[in-house]
Amino acid sequence: MPSSKGYKRDYAQEYANQGSKPKRKKARAENNKARRQAIKEGKVKKGSSMDVAHTKPGAKGDTFIQHRSKNRSIARTKTAKRQR
Repeated sequence: MPSSKGYKRDYAQEYANQGSKPKRKKARAENNKARRQAIKEGKVKKGSSMDVAHTKPGAKGDTFIQHRSKNRSIARTKTAKRQR
């Protein structure tokens, strides 16, 4: 849906609201660490279309390799609610 005429996005504000909270920073660092570990073990390559997925959110050691389109999408039910 198009924005109203003359609307300008404030990218700096969006970025500040997106990922600067300490909890999110820690989660991102753990994800990056898991990715580096998988590269070291030869499970994935740099620039590949595979993600290091976690079995449970916040689970440090429980990881597996999954295609990024499957890992980043949200599974939905018939009523379009988020499924866990």
